[in-house]
Amino acid sequence: MLQTAFRRPTLSRRSLLAALGGTAALGALAGCGVPAAYVAPGDRAVADESARDNKLTWANWPLYIDTDDDDPGRRPTLEGFGKRTGISVDYVEEINDNDEFFGKISPALMSHRSTGRDLIVISDWMCARYVRLGWVQEMDRARQPNVARYLDPLLRTPAFDKGRRFTVPWQSGITGIAYNRRALGREIRAVSDLWAEDLKGRVTLLSGLDESFALLMQGDGVDITRWTADDFHRACDQVERQVRRGQIRRFTGNDYTKDLVSGDVLACQAYSGDVIQLQADNPDIRFVVPEEGAELWSDSLMIPDRARHKANAERLIDYYYAPEAAARLAAWVNYVCPVPAAREVLAAAEDKDTAALAGNPLIFPDSGMRRRLAVARDITSAERPEFTRRWNGIVGF
Repeated sequence: MLQTAFRRPTLSRRSLLAALGGTAALGALAGCGVPAAYVAPGDRAVADESARDNKLTWANWPLYIDTDDDDPGRRPTLEGFGKRTGISVDYVEEINDNDEFFGKISPALMSHRSTGRDLIVISDWMCARYVRLGWVQEMDRARQPNVARYLDPLLRTPAFDKGRRFTVPWQSGITGIAYNRRALGREIRAVSDLWAEDLKGRVTLLSGLDESFALLMQGDGVDITRWTADDFHRACDQVERQVRRGQIRRFTGNDYTKDLVSGDVLACQAYSGDVIQLQADNPDIRFVVPEEGAELWSDSLMIPDRARHKANAERLIDYYYAPEAAARLAAWVNYVCPVPAAREVLAAAEDKDTAALAGNPLIFPDSGMRRRLAVARDITSAERPEFTRRWNGIVGF
């Protein structure tokens, strides 16, 4: 039973990334897919040193793991893994941007060399590229009974990795709509509500192609698990019309929260994890999964080619899929937990604030919300150049 009260971080991970900025210059390499760099299955593994070398190196994003309230340098769940297994983890918060990190480790991967990392966490739309390039290793589920048992069914079969053979969600989130209920004076229920006259010039959309396109297509009733090029271009046509009529104030990165808090915008495309943070200070800010649906996304764990401690990495992944560990992590990061069974652990916590998290649908979506969530088909390497040109022309990149 959880007895400790978990304090939420004062700054969300995505808000920090807005302050840090990202390097997009390396995105061209990622965008083209680099087909000549494909690594065949037989060339991905090296002799595993896990049995005699009790360690691993894990690269993750900032503010994406629980820390001790009194000592931010301590990570309780990670310390628990070390005590249980005797495996030491070199935990490095070095990922600030998907494209930037891709460019950082791609020279080693395409030349069949070790990256020096045994485990990485990447957004699923970018994970798709690693999987297609053969840059990550298939996991041994015999070493991961908790993953096999507890992984949320909604996350088990993304188009780019059927059966999750190469990836395992670390945390998930929802791309929906955030709005200020008091300032707007009404509710928002659908994507089409963003185009209402009383929101003219007070709406923002996400500038990133991979972050924005799915929700916009859902607003047109598209099944995002199998969308087509025609669906994409219709959504772009819609956005272009709204730009011309002055409906959209601007396109944003993760800094959209500043506009919402300041009142410069009344409604925006938003991430569920950010809204939990904003609601702590302003309960008038709401998050809605539109009637037509919203995108469920993940940042996922992968084991790169030629990782020297593959078994240790698989063991760590499975540790975080035990409901107790998943609950402790969810209570701190406040994203959608990929382990629904963690909800019961939190509900049984003696601390009331911690127990209340079990009832938060932005951490554990209820049945009604779950029916409206879908994991989008990723943009393929063949589609990306055309779609990027179209979207960037609208956004103004």
